[in-house]
Amino acid sequence: MRGEHSAEPCESRVGVSFGDLDHSILVIRTYKVKINMYLLWLRVAAILYAAASIAVFPAVLYGALRWRKWCVHLGGMAFFFHFVSAVEMLVLTHSWLPVGVREVQSLLGLAVAGVFFLVWWLYDAISLGLFVLPLTFFLVFVPALGPDRYTFPSPGVRISWLVAHIAALLLAYVALGFSLLASLLYLAQESRLKSKPKARALTGNDSWWAPFDWLPPLDTLERISEAMLEFGFPCMTVGLVIGSVLAQETPLGAAYFLDPKIIAAFVSWAIYVLLLLVRRTAGLRGRKAAYLSGAVFAVMVVVWTANLFSHVHRFGAP
Repeated sequence: MRGEHSAEPCESRVGVSFGDLDHSILVIRTYKVKINMYLLWLRVAAILYAAASIAVFPAVLYGALRWRKWCVHLGGMAFFFHFVSAVEMLVLTHSWLPVGVREVQSLLGLAVAGVFFLVWWLYDAISLGLFVLPLTFFLVFVPALGPDRYTFPSPGVRISWLVAHIAALLLAYVALGFSLLASLLYLAQESRLKSKPKARALTGNDSWWAPFDWLPPLDTLERISEAMLEFGFPCMTVGLVIGSVLAQETPLGAAYFLDPKIIAAFVSWAIYVLLLLVRRTAGLRGRKAAYLSGAVFAVMVVVWTANLFSHVHRFGAP
């Protein structure tokens, strides 16, 4: 009898423990599903922001109506999914205030995008999207990687991303250097063409500029300079995006972006955008465009040499 009576409490305890275990598993699974859905919407928004950032450049620089429509639709959908993600994130934390750096970063991106679309709707100022849409993408990109620090699946994958990061930035520097070279040759060719009549009047020939007869026409040099700028910009953008992913695996995390070299890199990217915008909208050509390209190249050289003084991003750093 004692054995029978002692077995009942044991079965009830086992039943209670199994019931609690099932309930805990259900709660954990529900919690994971909520986290995945919140991140899913944020990742969809990040992809759409990236697509809108691409569409805004031909829409503004070339006045392409089709790209403008794509930018409107992609940006609007990105903002919608971003808003849904932010609401789910705040509901999940049972608070209407962000609880971490990445949550603050995501909400800041939402605020930036919201103000931009409001200004765009009121003033039709799509040109601001050249700066705002990529900025919003960068703000959303890091939180979309997940609530924890991102880690690569293997060292080989990390090395591949690092190689792509370096290659993209090197291509951007090389393209900008070729643009500057074409601009300098433009100035030389322009001076040659302007001085030929004066030399012919004084000496009867243009022998002063005879060694520079190999220079291409002005229009060719102008097109080379502009094409190199347009090629280098996406390379620099891709390099910065990959660098943002690589930075998440460092012990510094988000503090990595407070390094002066990193800040200077993003500032140089903004100056690059400004250069493209001014050249296209203001119709800068010739001497003024050459001077502007030289100034941007000087900024890039400063950013490159900053590797020697950076504590977290320098040549030979792990």
